[in-house]
Amino acid sequence: MAVNLSCVGKVYPPSEPYEVSREKIKEFALALRDGHDAYVDPRAARALGYPDVIAPPSFPMVVTLDAEYRAVLDPELGAQGQDRFVHREQRFAYERPIHAGDVITVTVRLAAVETLARGDVVSYESRITDLGGRHVCTGRSIFVVFGEEVPR
Repeated sequence: MAVNLSCVGKVYPPSEPYEVSREKIKEFALALRDGHDAYVDPRAARALGYPDVIAPPSFPMVVTLDAEYRAVLDPELGAQGQDRFVHREQRFAYERPIHAGDVITVTVRLAAVETLARGDVVSYESRITDLGGRHVCTGRSIFVVFGEEVPR
C-alpha cells in the first residue's frame, strides 16, 4: 500500500513544549559516551560564550523523533498499520546550539515521498523553535515505509 502523495507539503501542529534541562543534556551526552565539558559543566559552556551547558548535535532526536512518528501515523497519510518502518537518515542544520533552559517545540512538514516497488521513502523536515518563535535548528529525517510484502 503506497502512502498518500497528496500529503506532501502537509504541516503538522507543533509539539508540546519541551524544557531542555542540564540533567537531560548530561544523560544524553553520557549515553553517547561524549563527555565534552560544554555538555556537563556550565562554567565550561559559559567560557565558550554560551548561557549554559549546550546539547550534543544529535540531541534534537529527543523531540523530533516523537513528532515525526505522530506524522507517520497520520491516517490521511495512509501508512498507519504498516509496521515496517526503517529510519534511514537524520541530519540537523543549526541556527544556534540548544542549551539548558531552552523550551523548544517542533513543527513537522512532510517534505517528500518517493514511491518504490515495495514501499515508499518518506522525508520529513522538522523545524525546532524556542518559545519566542525563533528558529533554533531544522532536522531532516528520511524513513522507508515497506508495503505488504517484506523485502528479501
